[in-house]
Amino acid sequence: MFKPNTLHLAVLMVMSATAHAAPLAPPADVPAAAETLPEVTVKAVTAKEKANGPVQGYAAKQSATATKTDTPLNETPQSVSVVTREFMEDLGAQNMQDALNYAAGVRSDAFGVDSRSDGYLVRGAYPTEYRDGLRRLFGFYTSTIRIDPYALERIEVLRGPASVLYGQGSTAGIVNAVSKMPQAEAQNEIGVQLGSFNRKQIRGDFTGPLNEDGTLLYRLVAVGRDADTQVDHVSDDRVLIAPSITYRPNDDTSFTLRADYQKDKSGSTLQFLPWSGYVTRNPNGRIPTDRFIGEPGNDRYDSTYKAIGWQFEHRFSDAWTVRQNFRYSDNEVDYRSLYADSFSNPGNSYLDPNQRIIGRYAYAALTKARNLTADQHLQGDFATGFIRHKLLLGLDYVHFDQSLKTGFDAPVGQGGGVPDIDVFNPVYTGYKIRATNAAPDAMQRQVGFYVQDQMKFGPNWIVVAGLRRDRAYNAIDGGGTEQDAATTGRLALMYAADNGLSPYVSYSESFTPVTGTNFIGQRFTPMEGKQHEVGVKYQPVNGNYSLTAAVYDLRENNRLINDPNNPLNQIQAGKTQTSGLELSWLGRITRRMDVAAHYNYIENDKALDGIPEHQAAIWSKYRFSIADIDGFSAGLGARYFSSFRDTTAPSVDSVLLGDAMLGWENSNWRYALNAQNLTDEKYVSTCLGRGDCFVGARRSVLISATYRW
Repeated sequence: MFKPNTLHLAVLMVMSATAHAAPLAPPADVPAAAETLPEVTVKAVTAKEKANGPVQGYAAKQSATATKTDTPLNETPQSVSVVTREFMEDLGAQNMQDALNYAAGVRSDAFGVDSRSDGYLVRGAYPTEYRDGLRRLFGFYTSTIRIDPYALERIEVLRGPASVLYGQGSTAGIVNAVSKMPQAEAQNEIGVQLGSFNRKQIRGDFTGPLNEDGTLLYRLVAVGRDADTQVDHVSDDRVLIAPSITYRPNDDTSFTLRADYQKDKSGSTLQFLPWSGYVTRNPNGRIPTDRFIGEPGNDRYDSTYKAIGWQFEHRFSDAWTVRQNFRYSDNEVDYRSLYADSFSNPGNSYLDPNQRIIGRYAYAALTKARNLTADQHLQGDFATGFIRHKLLLGLDYVHFDQSLKTGFDAPVGQGGGVPDIDVFNPVYTGYKIRATNAAPDAMQRQVGFYVQDQMKFGPNWIVVAGLRRDRAYNAIDGGGTEQDAATTGRLALMYAADNGLSPYVSYSESFTPVTGTNFIGQRFTPMEGKQHEVGVKYQPVNGNYSLTAAVYDLRENNRLINDPNNPLNQIQAGKTQTSGLELSWLGRITRRMDVAAHYNYIENDKALDGIPEHQAAIWSKYRFSIADIDGFSAGLGARYFSSFRDTTAPSVDSVLLGDAMLGWENSNWRYALNAQNLTDEKYVSTCLGRGDCFVGARRSVLISATYRW
């Protein structure tokens, strides 16, 4: 693991970079300098960029996720990745995992193809998921749905603790999905998509003013999908409607009302099949990646999500602004699944000497979850002497409650009623399970007060300091109420040189109340952690790219991890440590080429789920003309994961995956052909020490046609 000396060395490197920052600026007499300046239109768009608004290209310059204020990324002393709308479109992203395939510090397919949830890891751990700055996921995955990336303007990944502002975040950080919002300029599109696994999708995005003076703006995003998946008998159907309206009577006041309705019909692509047939030899060969060992008339993962909320902002003066962000959501999930018993005897899970027959468990969960979140803060921009302040005073509130019914049955060989199955030649029996056993209702309430000051000493030195006090209540019917309180802090120092080079050091803490209980009804205790990070960012003022580097050391208590003996359960680890290095490039190399590249090195604690030590990815898009016809573009990407193992599990082989895109567009039409996993690698993303494996995504092809006006 990274030793303290490593961090000390990194600090010296950062200070050295600070001392030598000025000579890195390009000499004024370089003849070609003028040719590299962006066009006037590009500069105009960049000047108008807002923290939650559209971005031209791949490299965002503003973000609010790390500070809750509209702050330049090269003045933010913590690692933040932004996946823009254009990048998502170029990748042909159909879910959050697709969109994060090339994001630094993220293992996007940690558990392979999962139709139930987006199983990505950040710095080796599960991040806390947010939507528009408000937490969206509490408890287990059955209390929420998968976000559709078509409804998003950008995805922001804050790597490292963020509890000072959000109160509820692991040391891994947060993933904040930023919704599309009403725009002042009319922009409309409607498109169709056809793809692998019988995928058929229609989608539309409409926005603009509702009246002549532009005080009322609207937006409507809609998706309809009928699709299968790479696993037999598992669908991926969706209906999504997301309307929003903004009232903006003047430049000082804005109120946006937004609603979401999403209905998904799916199942579980995860079959929890054993090592043998994936990473160890099976006399019958390799288990097919489309293998389904559930019951077609029983298995499902159907969800309905409804939400309404608003974003309000009012500027009292040039110095003071107040904001409020509110959302109420209601989610229902009907989950029924039969899955392999790979856990009773890891490494020897089959019941017969020919290694074909395996036992199955049955599980059902009917979850109803309600979530109310509100965040309000006052921002002050003022100066005291030579120090400029951006002061934030805030209060946030969370109320989450969940009712749950479950059902469970064991294999016949263990006294249950679930028939065994032949993994290599499945014969379905019509077995069904229902959720009939009421679990105790769970409730979580949290109130947090926070203060943050972004101080700028002169033109270059930046100090960010923050403090937060949280009080959380965690109750279970019949089990009383548990109260927790914590104070978390944050301190960071950055030197933002005039040429765009910004070295920094930071320290931050996390506190995360954990809702609910484990499989046997025991309440979880809060997770606590801290991170030291040293890094440097380079984003030239007139450039459309960014270069970042960071080393970090994470310490955490009571992190939730997968139960090595039960796939339906999570347990809490003791003290754990994770260290790593991250390098990234994002943006435009030439007027015709955009590139996104990163390298991650991580040393994960042995008590935590296994993850590749080395991970690298690069994506490049090139724009060109054919026979004087403009508008063509081609993209090519590669993703690499090194070999690794989880505790006692066999090693998972390293893998290199390729992605591609070919497109053409003019003022009204856009056509695109996307392919993921070009060479159709049949790979395993993870095998756990408890006995099961997770299959990676096979090759998929997507054809899109979009009309814009």
